[in-house]
Amino acid sequence: MAAPFGAVGIVSAGELIHDIEFLPHAYPPAAPTDRISAMALNQLECYFADPDFRFNLPLARRGSEYRRRIWAAIAEIPRGRTRTYGELAHAARSIARAVGQACGDNPFPLVIPCHRVVSAAGLGGFAHSSGGFLIDTKRWLLHHEGAI
Repeated sequence: MAAPFGAVGIVSAGELIHDIEFLPHAYPPAAPTDRISAMALNQLECYFADPDFRFNLPLARRGSEYRRRIWAAIAEIPRGRTRTYGELAHAARSIARAVGQACGDNPFPLVIPCHRVVSAAGLGGFAHSSGGFLIDTKRWLLHHEGAI
């Protein structure tokens, strides 16, 4: 689907969402292929209209126990707020680099709002990227939510 910052792709199978992907503007929109994709696109539209919208999507179980623990902590960051990689690492008894890797590997961005995780010195990276449309996407999302 088209998004204010580019496009969003949904990968679903059966009754679960398996991935949500940020895509550049040039990526052509496509109609949902199943009920779960349609549900996800509808909820994304709601979020783009209202940053306080809360997602309720059936997500596939992904990642290691450690990553699921980090993603759960990220999901607790309220709209309009951010946490640093270091703050999350301290709370998880981990290190900032490992938290950053877990953030970058998040298969469900927006639902698990990894854009709310920033570096101590600024915006930080996003989806294993330090520039281009992904950083512009992170900036847009934080602005949309009132965090910057």
